[in-house]
Amino acid sequence: MKPNKVIEIDHLSYDYPDGTPALRDIDLVVYRNESVAILGPNGAGKSTLLYHLNGTLRGDGKVTVLGLPVEKENLKEIRRRVGLVFQNPEDQLFCPTVFDDVAFGPLNMGLDEEGVGQRVERALEMMGLKGLEGRSAHHLSEGEKKRVALATVLAMDSEILALDEPTDNLDPTGSRMLIERIRLIPQTKVIVTHHLPVAADLCERAVLLRGGRKTEDLPTRDLLRNRELLEQFGFDADFAQWMYDRRKYLSSTHS
Repeated sequence: MKPNKVIEIDHLSYDYPDGTPALRDIDLVVYRNESVAILGPNGAGKSTLLYHLNGTLRGDGKVTVLGLPVEKENLKEIRRRVGLVFQNPEDQLFCPTVFDDVAFGPLNMGLDEEGVGQRVERALEMMGLKGLEGRSAHHLSEGEKKRVALATVLAMDSEILALDEPTDNLDPTGSRMLIERIRLIPQTKVIVTHHLPVAADLCERAVLLRGGRKTEDLPTRDLLRNRELLEQFGFDADFAQWMYDRRKYLSSTHS
């Protein structure tokens, strides 16, 4: 029996304001508690697709999230339930302190002071940021900023997390730290990335876009073994094989 559908996209197309095609006839279903990677080259439409999940962008076709059509009258509720984390954390952090940034969403939900404090504490602890409550986010490292941005949506208790290039501009240490934190999050996750290791580490399913069209939808483990497909999308097939072997080994040692 299939788990519940939480995202349904039916024949979605979108053109940029200048008329340039961005998405063409996209169909996609995401199930509860899945982690799905959206992969593809620059300009494939990955971020554009992500921004349709909470109505930031609205094209032709039908998008349904948690049973609600993404339409004007549902946007407030959808945006409460879908936490969108932008590629650039500076676009998401604008308050004087880390505490204020993370508290902003719960405050606007009408929670009392105690409830807000509990949400902020829990979100910061999940992201490994306890002790930074009084700091300005703009004085933190890029990795810390990205974790604060993620904490702002965790504090909303969003049921779906939509992450746009979460490890972009991070060094290997910062990237690994963020990946480990994201892995601990139990919610449904849709992750846009052009980094194959991010998809391999976090997602059991990979959706590939090219030229605004969905070309593949397959288990990530199958992608890692498909040399022809990997090379078509510019990924290192030998490194992918190493990642597949590593996943297989780790799976066998934990079974």
